[in-house]
Amino acid sequence: MHISEGVLTAPLLGTGAALTLVGLAVGLRKMDYEKLPEVAVLSSVFFVASLIHVPIGPSAAHLVLNGLCGILLGWLAFPAIFVGLALQAVLFEFGGLTTLGINTFNMAFPAVMLGYAGRYFMKSQRTAVRAAAEFVAGAGSILFSGILVAASLVLALGQSMDTAARLMVAAHLPIMIIEGLITVFIVEFVRKVRPEML
Repeated sequence: MHISEGVLTAPLLGTGAALTLVGLAVGLRKMDYEKLPEVAVLSSVFFVASLIHVPIGPSAAHLVLNGLCGILLGWLAFPAIFVGLALQAVLFEFGGLTTLGINTFNMAFPAVMLGYAGRYFMKSQRTAVRAAAEFVAGAGSILFSGILVAASLVLALGQSMDTAARLMVAAHLPIMIIEGLITVFIVEFVRKVRPEML
């Protein structure tokens, strides 16, 4: 779900960078010393999950786990995802440095919004209600990230990218289900062993 170098226009790159700077500013302002290890661990989880590729037909998709970051970190997901994407760009040439801003926004913003939107339901005493909210946050973060990436490509390249953008979103539908289930499992596990993280 990374947008590579040289694909987007300068205004889109600038807008993505500006929005990410706002997200980073809010996230860093909310970060305290005690949260730093949690952010580092989830940044590394995001980094490693993105290296696990799942074959889908002639293409491949990969896990992201941005929804998990949004649930556990809130606005701190912006710096966590930013660091993960920066390392991927430098070490493996996934995405790029000029697209780091828009890639971060496309992955972090949906995660933060869905993480906050589902918090009321995630506090429920009923396991089914909690699991449903966690699944929606995990799967929905992939869906909305895919839509933002597709919209970015269509805005930059016009109708010529419309079909490819739709295929990119469709290819991530199985990943959405997997991510939703993984998110439920991890959040419920964290609830048992470290409830203060929630």
